[in-house]
Amino acid sequence: MKTERIFKVPQPNNMKDVIYRAAEKFADNIAFVIKHQNENKEVTYENITYKKFLEDINKLGTALYKLGLKGKRVAIIGKNRYEWALAHLANLLGGIVSVPLDKDLQYDELERSLIRSKADAIIFDEKLEESIRGIRNQEKTSIKHFISMTEVKGYDSVYDLMEEGNKELENANNEYINAEINNDALAILLFTSGTTSQSKAVMLSHRNVATNVYDLQSVEDINEKDTSIALLPFHHIFGSTCMVYTLACGVKIVFPDGLRYVKQNLCEYKVTMFVGVPLLMESIYKAVVKEIEKKGKTKLIKVATKVSNALLKLKIDIRRKLFKQVIDGLGGALRLVIVGGAPADPRILQAFDNFGIVTLQGYGLSECSPVVAAENAKAKKNGTCGPAMPSVTMEVVNKDELGIGEIRVKAPSVMLGYYDMPEETTEVLKDGWYYTGDLGFIDTKGYITITGRNKNMIVLANGKKVFPEEIETLLNRMPLIEESMVFGMPSKEDKNDVTLSAKVVYNKEVAEEKYKGKSEEEIKKIIWEDIKELNKTFPRYKHIQNLIVSSEGLVKTTTKKVIRREEMKKILADQ
Repeated sequence: MKTERIFKVPQPNNMKDVIYRAAEKFADNIAFVIKHQNENKEVTYENITYKKFLEDINKLGTALYKLGLKGKRVAIIGKNRYEWALAHLANLLGGIVSVPLDKDLQYDELERSLIRSKADAIIFDEKLEESIRGIRNQEKTSIKHFISMTEVKGYDSVYDLMEEGNKELENANNEYINAEINNDALAILLFTSGTTSQSKAVMLSHRNVATNVYDLQSVEDINEKDTSIALLPFHHIFGSTCMVYTLACGVKIVFPDGLRYVKQNLCEYKVTMFVGVPLLMESIYKAVVKEIEKKGKTKLIKVATKVSNALLKLKIDIRRKLFKQVIDGLGGALRLVIVGGAPADPRILQAFDNFGIVTLQGYGLSECSPVVAAENAKAKKNGTCGPAMPSVTMEVVNKDELGIGEIRVKAPSVMLGYYDMPEETTEVLKDGWYYTGDLGFIDTKGYITITGRNKNMIVLANGKKVFPEEIETLLNRMPLIEESMVFGMPSKEDKNDVTLSAKVVYNKEVAEEKYKGKSEEEIKKIIWEDIKELNKTFPRYKHIQNLIVSSEGLVKTTTKKVIRREEMKKILADQ
């Protein structure tokens, strides 16, 4: 089953269609809010309308053409900010290949990515000037133009270029504005986060991303009255596609001051919706629960939830009135959260729904631009990722006795391939299908449940299969555990067998509050007792038999996925 299109919207062929339609329809609406702070820490807000945003795109794009970058490749690196969105769309609306890069890349990896992508220019956040200076001085890349997002001595800036572009436009140079878009040519060269292997450069076209934006517009209920906070990093396709999707819907976009300030920013901007990852949801949920416990209202909330759910069955919805204090703690306006990037804990999703905040889960991959399946208001089943998007055909192949197999996808949003990696491309693209490497099953109503990643699956000597993600979700519910990774520790006795093990990072705050003065070894014993209880709920082959406890966070990508290979290196090095 595919998701039915709920909302009638025009189908775009490319990003130019998306942005021009949005600029025409929502011309005077606010597209972005930029927060400024002066030396005295006084804060002001600058509103960028949809009309001005398109004007800025055309000014910057015209200047990029004047620099000789028509048909070339321009890399972008930096935190989520207006200039990032401006640069990315200036690339795309002029047929320039956009190469988004992770701002947290180490110097060597950044240099290697620029060499691999054959980028001709880079637009960078001024805070990364030191690394950029090194790259410019080393002259190992093909970069000819180094452009700062704001004024930095010795570099052109985005705003300098916009002035140049404006002069060209005043002199009737409309080459950029009139540029024809090849919908099926390479538009975005995107490096995957590489949680299990070396990063690959995914090649996406305008049609790939435009299809995904169209699907999202057709099924998800967001509109020009919404304010969204850009929490997902734009260099990741989930972040940049959602940014374009929210613009297509006329939404106001605001930027967080940092993950520590999310709750504060939700209140500051009266955010109504956001797209996030499970780790962020867990952190917000834990903060809410802590506040409830602090006020001694845990029992009251439980009773209120039962009453509210009973009334819901009678089609009486009083959730937002009943849990007004909880919603007010999140800014008072939050109504919708879309979660993706990794499996979310169904219990946390249900808790937000209980409060009257609609929480939807989706599933996607960079190679699919990225959303493959998602819940919506009319197709929702907690614990699943919803049905396939309207343009997507999804199947499960090579099923085991439980009906679990590999998910494969056919859609106009599936990538062109991996750049300069023909063998890796052939391995995943077969007969028009993209083989995701993810394992799961589809129920009779078409809802997809992801059970784990093929490469993460632990196969024991007796042939039994363990999906680490399933156990990690339960471990992460334990108050003392901040995060966890379940893995197979190679057996010293039998090279074909592994010992089911877990590495957990304990929550220092909880340890300090509830177990003050306890040593790390004592904390480990407490956690181990909790795990023994958890083991009792599983078949014997799923029992965790070995535990590593750490106070140091797991190595993660910027979308908060654990980089398992790096963690395994650390674990094996300590043995």
